[in-house]
Amino acid sequence: MQPAQVGELQRRHGVPEIVGRFLAARGHQAGDATTRHLEASLHTLHHPGALPGIEAASDRIAQALERRETILVHGDYDVDGVTGTVLLMRLFALLGAQARWHIPHRLTDGYSFGLHSLEKVRECGASLVISVDNGTAAGTTIAALRERGVDTIVTDHHEPPLGALPPAVAIVNPKLHDSLYPFRELCGAGVAFKLAWGVAQRISGARRVRDDLRTFLADAMSYVAIATVCDVVPLVDENRVLARRGLRALEATTNVGLRALLEASGLRGEALVAEDVGFKLGPRLNAAGRLASAALAVEMLLSEDGEQARALASELDGLNEERRRIEAQITAAALEQARHYEDPQEHPVLVLAGADWHPGVVGIVASRVVTRFRRPALVIGLEGERGRGSARSVDGFDVLEALHGASHLFERYGGHAQAAGCEVQAGRIDELRSTVCAKARAMNAGRAATENALWIDGQLPLAHMGPELMAYIDRLEPFGALNEKPVLCSLDVRLAEPARLLGADRTHLALRVRHGERVLKAMAFGMGARAGELALGAPLHIVYTPRWNTFRGERNLELVLHDFAVGAPPALN
Repeated sequence: MQPAQVGELQRRHGVPEIVGRFLAARGHQAGDATTRHLEASLHTLHHPGALPGIEAASDRIAQALERRETILVHGDYDVDGVTGTVLLMRLFALLGAQARWHIPHRLTDGYSFGLHSLEKVRECGASLVISVDNGTAAGTTIAALRERGVDTIVTDHHEPPLGALPPAVAIVNPKLHDSLYPFRELCGAGVAFKLAWGVAQRISGARRVRDDLRTFLADAMSYVAIATVCDVVPLVDENRVLARRGLRALEATTNVGLRALLEASGLRGEALVAEDVGFKLGPRLNAAGRLASAALAVEMLLSEDGEQARALASELDGLNEERRRIEAQITAAALEQARHYEDPQEHPVLVLAGADWHPGVVGIVASRVVTRFRRPALVIGLEGERGRGSARSVDGFDVLEALHGASHLFERYGGHAQAAGCEVQAGRIDELRSTVCAKARAMNAGRAATENALWIDGQLPLAHMGPELMAYIDRLEPFGALNEKPVLCSLDVRLAEPARLLGADRTHLALRVRHGERVLKAMAFGMGARAGELALGAPLHIVYTPRWNTFRGERNLELVLHDFAVGAPPALN
């Protein structure tokens, strides 16, 4: 980045030099676009009418409301699908619609539409099906529904198939090839929100919706914020607005189910950031779909009974603990297997597979592998002759494009640039690994290797890291894909007291570091084995992200360490 660019960001937007560096490193130039990014105003949301299919979808829903048809909301078993399903169900309840919902079971039904969809439609007598977070590639089942006289509206954000699209009344997806929508990276619940907005305008007969629907849409951003963070879509443009405004709506929510979820997560009454959603709320909602049925999460979020909602939230909490136990076991096995493929040139994508790796947690395990090796990963759980896998990626690498290179090996697959899923025969894993890696090498040709590189936004004397600077950093929240947390380096600090080992297995380090009069707590997760490197009085150089930590009602600034070095200052590129 150029010093002149950083200086202009400082002057134009009134931020300290180090915050100007953060902005410049994330592609911002001084000007109106950066002002919009910092303000995250609702006025910058794109009008839903620009989405493909939105007008036809809104008209068909209005018709269903007038005719008192039964509507089936067909969601998905992850956080995105669950929250989008609840959002539309609450809209239809407000409008007095005859609406039911259906979430596939991950282990018995699989992703998206299938025979289970036809059975649910028959059972509830629906004449209109609305998908959430799925359906763009479900041509066979949607054609079967049409033959039975049932209309389908698809709302989705996944990449469209290479062939023909399903015969739906409307496909509302910003990623359709002919889409003119100005932002293609909405999550599934975000697309459902835009449909709800379009329906609200259709019913109101005007671009400005009536008061009760406007209140609903403001509250509904709570669901969109959870989904936007947990689905790891880029937190820029209107995703940033939806997440930021949705977090504020979530803090103030009166929704019984959301309040129960916040309470179970220890977040009631707290100022929320994206990390709270990604590490506390999302895992609890996802646990149901991973280990049992996501219907449990939907029932909690739709509950109007406080006691029932709290009981369901407690059940989700228990499932999440079980998920963590299973995940830890599989992660350990996957990381051990990954050591056989450590050469990043030969294996630019880590394709790992294991018998009885629970398919409900392979996506989380893939994320752990990506974090450890800083490479895309496809983790596959094998059960007999079949395998179900989930892929996660790193910034700048389209993992779905890599999977396209092995399309002939999959029984089914799909997703988007940062996350994808697949089904494959167990006997084809080695061939799949070779093919995906060959495709990834071709994609990486000419790109600079970044294996194990740690991006540092800039150096900062630790004495300058205080509440005043954090107030500016807080303006950049919520953090996530393409709006990453700042990473700082402070040289020549000292331990204020001996480091402590934490955790049941003593794998974490707790430190107190000082520079001048400034003393801050620092956490080094997973670095317990490095405790012997530290010594009182020795020069210490740290790379970290600052954060607020609230404990027993007291809010303190602390550091999360990414790396450290002792002795001579390290060379920084």
